[in-house]
Amino acid sequence: MSTSPVKESSGERLADWADGRLGIHTIGRKYLRKIFPDHWSFMLGEICLYSFIVLIITGIYLTLFFHPSMNEVVYHGSYAPLNGVRMSEAYASTLDISFEVRGGLLIRQIHHWSALIFIAGMFVHMMRHFFTGSFRKPRELNWLFGWTLLVIGLFEGLLGYSLPDDLLSGTGMRFVNSAVISTPVVGTYLSMFLFGGEFPGHEIIPRFYSIHVLLLPGLMAALVVLHLILVVYHKHTQWAGPGRTEKNVVGAPLMPVYVAKAGGFFFLVAGVLTVISAIAAINPVWLYGPYRADQVSTGAQPDWYLGFAEGLIRTMPGWEINAWGHTLALGVLIPLGLFPLILAAIGAYPFIEAWVTGDKREHHLLDRPRNRPVRTALGTAWITLYLVMLIGGGNDLWATHFHLSVNTITWAIRVAFFVAPAIVFVVTKRICLGLQRRDRDLVLHGRETGIVKRLPHGEFIELHEPLSQAELHRLTAHEQPAALELPPSTDAQGVRRRIPRRERLRVRLSRALYGEGTQIPKPTGSSGAVEGRRDSVER
Repeated sequence: MSTSPVKESSGERLADWADGRLGIHTIGRKYLRKIFPDHWSFMLGEICLYSFIVLIITGIYLTLFFHPSMNEVVYHGSYAPLNGVRMSEAYASTLDISFEVRGGLLIRQIHHWSALIFIAGMFVHMMRHFFTGSFRKPRELNWLFGWTLLVIGLFEGLLGYSLPDDLLSGTGMRFVNSAVISTPVVGTYLSMFLFGGEFPGHEIIPRFYSIHVLLLPGLMAALVVLHLILVVYHKHTQWAGPGRTEKNVVGAPLMPVYVAKAGGFFFLVAGVLTVISAIAAINPVWLYGPYRADQVSTGAQPDWYLGFAEGLIRTMPGWEINAWGHTLALGVLIPLGLFPLILAAIGAYPFIEAWVTGDKREHHLLDRPRNRPVRTALGTAWITLYLVMLIGGGNDLWATHFHLSVNTITWAIRVAFFVAPAIVFVVTKRICLGLQRRDRDLVLHGRETGIVKRLPHGEFIELHEPLSQAELHRLTAHEQPAALELPPSTDAQGVRRRIPRRERLRVRLSRALYGEGTQIPKPTGSSGAVEGRRDSVER
């Protein structure tokens, strides 16, 4: 009896053909069942990704109707107040998108709101990584990818904000031009190259457009792909808990659980962005009018993510010095130097901490922020500095809204620039130590039950309930590194040892991170359970 071979369907033949050339089946079998842990804070990165996707989709739509040209035209369109006004083609096409193109205004709004939420999501996402220590080995390179993505996003937002050529964005371009001109020796040449002549020139919008829609989005897309590849390759970090170690991941598989949840979350993010854009107007360029070099918009403010740089410029005294026949505008140069230095310090922090601690191990379990008081205090101090400068960037609006003097607000910001981060650092560190003491008491004595008992001799006490083994593990799983120590001043032969200054600095920084007064000694889980049971039995 002969048996005929089973006939394959066209879909199976196509799958076999693709697998033989691309290895899809092998890759899918390996990665589609990859485990991802589940925690609400992990969704911050997804918000960034989905906002970026919405940005790309809406940006492609807008490029079909936008004309990046500085040629002057006379406007005749649906917006009557500007009829007969001379303006650039860029501004006229922005008005047409807003009033003539079906759904154009909504797409513009979605694009702008997506940009704001994308950068906000990156800020919060990076702070989550910073406070939990997930930037440690082997994820330093991925931290740099995310940091570079954030920096590029700041400039990408500035370029997109400037394209409509309205009075508000033109005021921002005047700010950029002033910053470029303040560059010693080559400032004038850079300005002439960037703007194609004297400000405002005729080339700035076409050049910004090319960079905004081609160069920077391409770099960002490549960084996003590399970032996600490394997330998959290194495996996802997770919080400490029962069964979770540095060598495994506890969670749900990519298919079908995580993909279904991620797909639903994408549509949720896109829906929220659409609703916000439909009910909350942003950047109504028709109210500002076209840009003219002899005019400035009242209360001009950049988008929030550049308020930090604006605040540095506004609060810096207008110092100038003359050197070798050149005028150095320190009131601009110093803030423009501080801005990249602060950003560079954020990007370099993982490498600085690794050098200070000497820790070369791989870390896949996250730190609770309270268990790293100095690092947490540094992060909150940086956030405080950012918020102080954000207020400084709107000193005129604060003055008009609260009927205060602009000079008073400016001097308060100057003082707060140095004082506020130091105060927040000390307060945050003390709060973290207090939370560590609270965790220690919970482990040793258990949780308060609210049940009050009267003892035979008349004393009233509250009964404590021992913590579960899972809770005990969560509160005691963290490590408490010891600070580095200098080697003995003399070697085994009694010869005085020369200790490099670099090593002395490293030990001092290590003591600042993990030395005395930075950690509360933790009890072991077993001793806590015994003590908790003893408390409950005796009472």
